[in-house]
Amino acid sequence: MGNDFIPLKIAGVGYYVPETVITNEDLKKLYDTSDEWIYTRTGIKERRVVSGNETAIDLGYNAAKMALKNSGIDVKDIDCVIGAASAPPQIYPTLACLLQAKFGIPNHVPAFDLTAACTGLIYALQIARGFIGAGIYKNILIVAADNNSKITDWTDRGTSILFGDGAGAMVVTASDDGIDDILSIDISADGSIGQLIQTNMPQECCPLVKAADEVGTGKIIMNGKDVYKFAVSTVPSYVEKCIEKSGMTSQEIDYLIPHQANQRIIESIQNRLKYSDEKVISNIKYYGNTSAASIPIALAEGVEQGKIKLGSTAVLCGFGAGMTWGAAVVRLREGIVKL
Repeated sequence: MGNDFIPLKIAGVGYYVPETVITNEDLKKLYDTSDEWIYTRTGIKERRVVSGNETAIDLGYNAAKMALKNSGIDVKDIDCVIGAASAPPQIYPTLACLLQAKFGIPNHVPAFDLTAACTGLIYALQIARGFIGAGIYKNILIVAADNNSKITDWTDRGTSILFGDGAGAMVVTASDDGIDDILSIDISADGSIGQLIQTNMPQECCPLVKAADEVGTGKIIMNGKDVYKFAVSTVPSYVEKCIEKSGMTSQEIDYLIPHQANQRIIESIQNRLKYSDEKVISNIKYYGNTSAASIPIALAEGVEQGKIKLGSTAVLCGFGAGMTWGAAVVRLREGIVKL
């Protein structure tokens, strides 16, 4: 980076999950399965889901409120809102715009969503870094929130066992001490294998023209086996390269905070980096796959539970529909989560 590049500070992190819990035993009411079958394949015991009129907007608002409180930055000083959502309650207005309105953020600051699925937090962090680094914005609110349960096909055992609802948020700002909290970051995509995870919108042609051959269902369609192969063959080496880019060795990094997609995928990254269980943050057992929210949920909850000590470093990594993937080596300062 040039000498004029402004370093970024991670000022606060927050999370929120719905109260309603769906266990593996509960899923037996929907189809033939068992707790053992699900847990041995995924590492998941239960997941949280929205109920009634609750949506990702509610989840995102509560996560953002916690992140703002932890950051010490007043909501009126936020000058950009970035939403990372792949299953928002509506395509537009965006999650970010609705949260801008819900918080009453003044001055008509820009608010927009990006869709990088489960890699959304890393993508948003890269964009925020560019905005802050160039001096365009100073205080950015990133909110990753999804209500996956509303686009899950609950008759499909292969996908419905995986997903849960939740939100994570991060407030980033121009560093006041010249120290950059992002030691390295990289994002990638390969649209040629995008068919591995799809959600096709239920769109129909104008009745005056020829009808499309197929109309989407709006539900998640996934080739689980090939997604698994992609993740274990791509993500571990990618994370290693991101650590190398930071100028550190894998053993100098204090924590691995991965996207919570499948416990076996998490373990493949852990084995590649030769990390002990204490260095790896996993909460998939209780929340399932919460898309882009999974990394900030794991981070904030990990601090609350004493699994993560602040004044440390961590590698964040994720992958998702697109296919997209990304990783970042970051500093975790004291105070990003107030206990």
